[in-house]
Amino acid sequence: MEVFSLLNPDIVALILTLKLALTTCVCLAFIGTPIAYFLAFSSGKLNPIIESIITLPLVLPPTVIGFYLIVFFSPDTMLGNFFILVTGEQLIFSFYGLVFASIIYSLPFWVQPLQSSFEKVGVKTIQTANTLGAGHFDTFFNIILPLCRRGLLTSFILSFAHTMGEFGIVLMVGGGIHGKTKVLAISIYDHVEQLSFGKAHYLAGGMLLLSFIILLTLYISNKNISMRVK
Repeated sequence: MEVFSLLNPDIVALILTLKLALTTCVCLAFIGTPIAYFLAFSSGKLNPIIESIITLPLVLPPTVIGFYLIVFFSPDTMLGNFFILVTGEQLIFSFYGLVFASIIYSLPFWVQPLQSSFEKVGVKTIQTANTLGAGHFDTFFNIILPLCRRGLLTSFILSFAHTMGEFGIVLMVGGGIHGKTKVLAISIYDHVEQLSFGKAHYLAGGMLLLSFIILLTLYISNKNISMRVK
């Protein structure tokens, strides 16, 4: 916090935004990948329900998700007390709260592309590997994941970009505290509120350029992977 106080507030917001996006993607790798694998290779009756729950952030307003996170994880609830026990902070107005909210909000952007890649691998590939003596972990890490590089890359880039662009849910949960929860999108909003359109243009233009570069990287990388596979 002392170091942040010496920096330009917009630079601090940029650093926090990048930190939030990277942390969220790392967490999604451990949470979203098993979910995508399960949905791709299982045919249980609960699959449509699970997929519907995961996809909800795509259709719900982020303020709705943020509101219910605040309600269910308030300090006087069991979930809220558990969150404080694990992180040492309450969900609202904390960086850990932003990470948790971002995981939920960006989960479909990680799960859906990777699930599609897993489905393209097919059950027969796994059965063949098992027939040749490969264990479950060996099959997953040495066969499935290499075949799903495009899906993994797509999941990472989309989740990273989506987290960087979050506004409603981070405002609801984080409140825009300088050096702690104030990310770039909130900085842009604050500049517009203060009629500082020059600063808002500078940040918004930077976000626009960065988003374009991220998507361009995704499409070029996926095209190169496809050419190598062929």
